[in-house]
Amino acid sequence: MAFWFCIGVALLLSLWSRAETAGIPDGVLRMECHDRYFMIAVDLSFTGDEPHFEAVDETGAYAITQQYAAQCGYSINVHPLPGHVELRASYFSCQTQNKDDEMFTFNFNLNVTQEGKEVTYPLQDKTCSPSVPWSPREVTCETNYMEVSVRSEVTCPSGTKKDDWNSLKPAHRSTTSDWQVMFQTDDEQLPPINISDARKQGYAFLLTEGRLVFRAPYGQPESFSTEVNGVPVETVHATIFSRQSWVVLMVDLVAACSMDEGLYNESGYMLWETPEMLYPNLDGQQIKVGLKGELVAQPVAEERGYIVGKQNNTIQICIPENAEGRYRKSAVEDDLYEFYVYHLYLEQILVDEDRVETRIRSLRTLATPLLPSPIFAENQTVLEEHMFTVYLGDVPEDVQLAAVHLNGQEFTVPLSVSSFIITKAVHPNNTHGYKLKVPFEDPVVLQQFSKTDALHYILNINYTLTVLPEKDLYYHMESVVALVTDVSPPQFDAVCTESGISFKLDHRPFDYLWEITIDSDLLTSELADQHGYTMINDSDSLLLEVPLISRGYEYKNVSLKGFFGTFEIIMRDRETSEVQGSTIKTCPFSPTELIMCSTDGRMTVVADLALAIPNGGNAARTNLRDKYCGPKETDGSRALFSFSLNSCGATVKLNSENVTYENEIFYSKKFPRPSQVVSDNAKERVTMQCTYPLAGLHRLFSVHRFESDAVGIGSLLHTTHPAADLQSPTIQPTSALTTTLATTTLAATRRATGSYKPALHPPSRHVKVTRFRYPANGVRQSLQTKLNAAHI
Repeated sequence: MAFWFCIGVALLLSLWSRAETAGIPDGVLRMECHDRYFMIAVDLSFTGDEPHFEAVDETGAYAITQQYAAQCGYSINVHPLPGHVELRASYFSCQTQNKDDEMFTFNFNLNVTQEGKEVTYPLQDKTCSPSVPWSPREVTCETNYMEVSVRSEVTCPSGTKKDDWNSLKPAHRSTTSDWQVMFQTDDEQLPPINISDARKQGYAFLLTEGRLVFRAPYGQPESFSTEVNGVPVETVHATIFSRQSWVVLMVDLVAACSMDEGLYNESGYMLWETPEMLYPNLDGQQIKVGLKGELVAQPVAEERGYIVGKQNNTIQICIPENAEGRYRKSAVEDDLYEFYVYHLYLEQILVDEDRVETRIRSLRTLATPLLPSPIFAENQTVLEEHMFTVYLGDVPEDVQLAAVHLNGQEFTVPLSVSSFIITKAVHPNNTHGYKLKVPFEDPVVLQQFSKTDALHYILNINYTLTVLPEKDLYYHMESVVALVTDVSPPQFDAVCTESGISFKLDHRPFDYLWEITIDSDLLTSELADQHGYTMINDSDSLLLEVPLISRGYEYKNVSLKGFFGTFEIIMRDRETSEVQGSTIKTCPFSPTELIMCSTDGRMTVVADLALAIPNGGNAARTNLRDKYCGPKETDGSRALFSFSLNSCGATVKLNSENVTYENEIFYSKKFPRPSQVVSDNAKERVTMQCTYPLAGLHRLFSVHRFESDAVGIGSLLHTTHPAADLQSPTIQPTSALTTTLATTTLAATRRATGSYKPALHPPSRHVKVTRFRYPANGVRQSLQTKLNAAHI
């Protein structure tokens, strides 16, 4: 037997406002009136991890604990994803001031811990009114309690069932007029208890101006759990009654709530179910659904991607993964994952056979399992830019880049270096990306040069990402390779000039892979200065001017008409020093004079003897100190001599660092042609010198074989002497060396009166020559003694 309380209420609009409470910063606190509850949301950045609320009325402030909240109509939920704590209070909660079931005033305190001290913030009172009229029966399925309220207008049911009379028997036998409650489980009816005792067990009963309210926390001993069409349901069935003489007043209060936790399917929907037949229903039902406290009609929800349907007498709500109002969170479990949280709000309106309307509201928090959240890296490198461009995309909004490891070297973000950059791009789908740019020439980039003239630039990237706010780390690795196929060692452009050879190299981004050497010596500005080169090196090109008289040339086909000078620039692998290419330029030259001091101990001289022979004399009649060593070729006043250092009467001068070989050109007056007139007006003596560093002579003093690491420094000295001194001496043919321990250095020799002609120093290969020959043991002994005295 059921009696219903009914009153009419006007349709009132809900109030919505933001709190303005002293001491709480703007934007931190939010208060909202909904159609059947009041909501407070406070940012966790202000409250900390453990905020507390107090419900305040005229009797005092009551701490809202977990147990107190379920009994008194409060629900507190911490939502890390939006970053706030949320309090929902039923319009029939314990400390709410209720005026005619039309205006409900709420008063709360917020308790937080700040700097180690607990601080209480009184929140401004808020008054709310229902946005829709009260239905005769309303059921609320909150996250921590069930609540049912009925109104007072009496209606007679269309029929009486046997079970109704069974419920009346305990009430008829009652001897007291006090209100009592009987709980009925799935298979039995429990003995009645006083309302006051039921309150002690955690139940709440409230009688307002026009409604009777019953509230029960989930999991009470008197409630029971069943499955309806495979959906878990918790039900509490209470009948309150009072005997007034021969009349018994009874109210049947039933709250049944779906306890479905939701199921995520691969099609991208979160499915939640509730049985259709929990309450009597005659003509179907109206459904409104939404998230975060918002309700929209079924057609509107379906336009937003929801699927509302029925299967096997079960209402199915399918929420799209990207529904507006859902929360997304990233998580790290070896890999990067994500999950979605939906604060579902569902309203069902049913009408039974007596045309009595029942309104059921369900508030549920649903979460998907961990879903893969792949991040991708895209190689956007353009070879012509000579720069790596790598894009890291689909990075969730709660994930940030903390550092990058490039080929093992760590760089924190934001970067403190300028050689490469990282830029962030934000996208409308709540993801963002990072674009990394690293020049190929950056020292962090690895290079591999293959024999097929291909250069591989390699960049191994390890992104360090952090998930907020937990700061869990996730690593994403990517390797990118740029292949440059037209890579080859640098090649100079070379041009012959009157004074030497000019080399020019236009720089390429990858030329740094090679070292440029002259023979085995690295080409540097210091080496250029030592060898007399002119080098200009800037960001665009390298210009090298190599004068003919400088070191590094190789000479061929030397004659009085000229010769060919060859200069080679070698390109070596920077890591292995292996020769990988070269630029060789050969040019014809016709200098007036030259001197060559080769590594295998040979002196080649072209000398201008115009002042060293008498007027009318013939250069062909000149000779060296050994009168049998004449020129190989003559041309007017010039003569070409080529001879071994240990022949033709040469002398050797030694000091602690160098050995100098010296010879001289003389003119012979003997056997002139009968018609030739020769005067005695020669004014010059021509002296030739080749100087070698002792450190580079390997064989001279061991097996008496000349072998030098480098070419010698040649000098042609034109000195003025009396005419009597310019005649050929009488020296017998010999290859012996006259050796003295020189106390005068080459520099001192060059200061002699006369002109100094710089010489050419052609390089020669290591060619083994014959032993030195000594005419007598005394000479050999003398040489050895003097060498020992010089500590060589």
